[in-house]
Amino acid sequence: MGDVAAKIKVMPNSPDVDLDELQDKLEESLPQGAKIRGFERDDVAFGLVALLPTVIVPDGAGGTEAVEEAFAGVDDVESVAVENVGRL
Repeated sequence: MGDVAAKIKVMPNSPDVDLDELQDKLEESLPQGAKIRGFERDDVAFGLVALLPTVIVPDGAGGTEAVEEAFAGVDDVESVAVENVGRL
């Protein structure tokens, strides 16, 4: 089995959220075996900016589900959605 790279869109619950702090919280919340390769930022609307981390997870049962659940449990996160998935 190999690894899977997934770009995940993380929407903060307010334009006032400190994105650098939110990035740190997302990195701390990662489940065992997952790692973040990098972050992008996407201007959504009215000052709201989404974070787009690229997460590397082992290719196995559940895929990115554990990462999505971990990110959704972080304070200041409104929603989590997988944008793109591919094998490495």
